[in-house]
Amino acid sequence: MDVEEILMVYDADAGVVGELRYVVGKLAGRHCGLCDVTHGALRRKPAFDELVCGLDVPVHVWHRNEQPADVAAHTAGRTPIVVARLGDGSLVDLLAADQLDACSGDVDRFGAALAAALDPPSPPGSARVHDGDVDAVVDRLGE
Repeated sequence: MDVEEILMVYDADAGVVGELRYVVGKLAGRHCGLCDVTHGALRRKPAFDELVCGLDVPVHVWHRNEQPADVAAHTAGRTPIVVARLGDGSLVDLLAADQLDACSGDVDRFGAALAAALDPPSPPGSARVHDGDVDAVVDRLGE
């Protein structure tokens, strides 16, 4: 997958009103799986920042009301979500709300889920060809 950047959108709005709504919602039992991964009780998790710094592509994290128009059109209210912008400019989903919830706020689990989404397994019946295998594949096709 030719990923140019990773885009993350919280299921929360920025600003004082957005923060208050989030706190009230959290107290009422609602949560944002992406918020749980990125933030502890009072601040952003250092482990999340370390994970992001270790990625080979830029990462952008926005609140719902901050996301660019093209991202908002793609997510269409499906937040929280993690999306990739590909080399051709298209957007593809990487992790949906249920997958973020399954991380249970754990940065390592999130990192593993993100890595798996960025390197999906080959479909059944197909095989990945590595550089060293090309000659063998070409020889077999010629038989």
